[in-house]
Amino acid sequence: MSADNQVTLRPQGRFDFNSFRSFRTDYEAALAQAGVKNVLVDLQAVQYIDSAALGILLLLRDKAAPLGIKVELSNLQGTVKDVLEIANFHKIFTIR
Repeated sequence: MSADNQVTLRPQGRFDFNSFRSFRTDYEAALAQAGVKNVLVDLQAVQYIDSAALGILLLLRDKAAPLGIKVELSNLQGTVKDVLEIANFHKIFTIR
């Protein structure tokens, strides 16, 4: 964990329904760490994202909020950026 109490999650390749279990395990571990104030989801290595992944991100946000943990998205590019913009994720997540 960095000095600013941030944990970074880095899904790779196809971020879709098949990613749910491993991503949930990762974010539950991140949310359980003492002192975490921010979870950054770095999407740089993601080439494909679908509606299931959008739901996974919303679920993460819903789990983090009651704990006072902010969720941010970063390194959006290409189709991933387009999908998140169409879904208006810039209105509900901070995008770096």
